[in-house]
Formats: sequence, structure tokens, C-alpha cells
Amino acid sequence: MARILIVEDEQRIAAFVAKGLRADGYLTTSVGDGHRGLDLALSGDFALVVLDIGLPGLDGFEVLDQLRSQGSQVPVIVLTARDSVGDTVSALEGGADDYMPKPFRFAELLARVRLRLRPLSEASGPREHVLESGGVRLDVRSRRADVGQRQIELSAREFALAEMFMVNAGQVLSREQLLDHVWGMDFDPGSNVVDVYVGYLRRKLGAASIATVRGMGYRFNR
Repeated sequence: MARILIVEDEQRIAAFVAKGLRADGYLTTSVGDGHRGLDLALSGDFALVVLDIGLPGLDGFEVLDQLRSQGSQVPVIVLTARDSVGDTVSALEGGADDYMPKPFRFAELLARVRLRLRPLSEASGPREHVLESGGVRLDVRSRRADVGQRQIELSAREFALAEMFMVNAGQVLSREQLLDHVWGMDFDPGSNVVDVYVGYLRRKLGAASIATVRGMGYRFNR
């Protein structure tokens, strides 16, 4: 089970990212300043670092520079409110593996985390990239979806929702969990967007594919 270090001084964002990553099976540690983040990142105990730029003590650029100058090759995803081209270039040229501006959607961050950890996963064994359940087949690499022998078209958001359901087939997922994973922190928890997209998926995957569990959420039927 991969351990991920979150270096983020905004507690709400750190807690949001940690919660989502833990739900996906990762172990997380969160710190709020650059000096502590650098020490932990250099420890060799973490498979990936999610790094904010605007940190107290050492800012994210300095943390990244010291990491790389000391020989650490740990993957780093920079997560920051700074979204100028100059900052993006500085982060990537400074050794970041990826860059995401705030606000962000958790599903996209999770996809990037999985991508950066994929070589590690494949080194220890083949990584499952085809999901099959209830007559539905998703290829998460090619982004292809099939129902029986028929290929169907899914939008990026529909595909992310279908993947979330199929990874957790047979389990009840709350609307809040689905919002966190597929839409991210910038959506109103009271929104009915989950219900709308579940309706879209039912029309494409089959009406019986997703069951409503009253008062709890939804379940993808195996």
C-alpha cells in the first residue's frame, strides 16, 4: 500500500485530499510547513508527494529544489493557487512530475496520482486496467466503455463516475463520496449533480446497473 505525503498549509484542502486518497486505499501523512515537508520527503518513506507552493518556512519551489539537489527522485505533484505559465514552467523545470492549479477536482488529482505511481505498481506485478462487472467493461487506459458487445460513448465525467462505481461494485456509495471523488471540492454538497449523472449512466449502461439505496446512496450491481 503506497504512502503519500501531503505538504499543504491549508488544513481544509489537506484534509480533503487525505480523505480522498485514503478512500482509494493509500496511506497519507499531512504536514503544513516546508521544512517538515522536506525532511519527510527525504526520508524515503513515501511513494509520492503532493506539494503546495505557498508554504511557510520553505516555499514549495525551495522544497522541490532541495529534494532534487539531494538526489531524491520521489514523484512530486505540485498543487497550488498559482496558475501562471511562468510558475508552471518553474515547477516542471525544477523537477516536479505534474502540476495542478487550485481549485481542482479530486478525480483528476487521483488520476494523476495513479499515473505517477503506475511504474511502481507494474514493477511489483501487473496493474489491473480493465474493469468488468454486470456486463459492463471499462478500459481505464484507452477510456473505452462497452456494454455487452456494444461500445458506448461516455463523457470524461461519466467515465470517472462509472469507474468509481465499478471499482466499488456491490458497495453502497454516498452522494458525498461520489461528489468528493468525481467532482471535487468546488461543488456544493447540496447539488443534485450526482443524481443527474447517475441518470445518464443508467440510460447508457442499463437501468438496472445502478441501484438507489434509499437514504444512503447508490450501488453498482455486479
